Amino acid sequence: MKTFVTGVAGFVGSHLATALLAQGREVVGIDAFTDYYAREIKEANLAPLRAAPRFHFIEGALQSTDLLRALEGVSHVFHLAGQPGVRKSWGRDFASYTSDNIEATQHLLEAVKGRPIERLVYASSSSVYGDDVTIPMREDARVAPVSPYGVTKLAAEHLCHLYAVNYAVPTVSLRYFTVYGPRQRPDMAFHRFITAALTGRPVVLYGDGAQTRDFTFVADVVAATIAASDRGRPGAVYNIGGGSRVSVNDVLRLVERVTGRSLQVDRAPSQKGDMRDTFADTSRARADIGFAPTVALADGLAAEAAWLTPLLAASRR
Repeated sequence: MKTFVTGVAGFVGSHLATALLAQGREVVGIDAFTDYYAREIKEANLAPLRAAPRFHFIEGALQSTDLLRALEGVSHVFHLAGQPGVRKSWGRDFASYTSDNIEATQHLLEAVKGRPIERLVYASSSSVYGDDVTIPMREDARVAPVSPYGVTKLAAEHLCHLYAVNYAVPTVSLRYFTVYGPRQRPDMAFHRFITAALTGRPVVLYGDGAQTRDFTFVADVVAATIAASDRGRPGAVYNIGGGSRVSVNDVLRLVERVTGRSLQVDRAPSQKGDMRDTFADTSRARADIGFAPTVALADGLAAEAAWLTPLLAASRR
């Protein structure tokens, strides 16, 4: 099978491409190297993929790439590219979110329209739900995002639905719940917490720490994404969560236990757009694609700490 992965140099995208190659698939990956975080981090994610003979890389934005040529012979499309981050999505930065999350998705959908692909899997987010929803969150709940980022992810979901209904594009949208693990972006909480513990520096915690999240290990997300490309119902939306609801204060204690170091926590007010609680009802994904998370939070944190430790040591030399 020939697959097409957008955002291939990113956190989840690079893990997904690695897994697809391990299954014997050919992978065409595209990434624009947007400046949300350092290019050298993405290049490090990409380096093992570049060495694989069945991997082909395109540098560029979806909006300006000749996708008709790039998609030749492709049977499965995985759309993970986009502008991440809740807190930066306000004000003047919003233009990046509309361009990279909405317009890029529309451009990709236009390119696959009428092609004989088996699935297009879109990486959405739990941020589409907002705070006015019953816990655990079900896919049929009324969605009301509380951040501009969430609005753009939901808009791209709706575009996937429109192309499924009107043009029979076999789209499947996955609402990822707080993905973590090796290669996690440096702005994300676990990366910041573990780095602070290992370096002895203080870390800023926004809010009182009682807010809860459904944390999902990256390997479980990758497995769900591949399963959705094989068995997901065209036009469907699925929650992909780690299976346990944990407060941020509990996470801080787990980080201290995993690293064997104490954390100095500086507390700051909650940020606009941050959801209070998330917890996924994954019964639909379990029934349709056989999804079941396998990595416990403590084990996943240990894996991320093991990945970060030598990187931090090298940076101090």
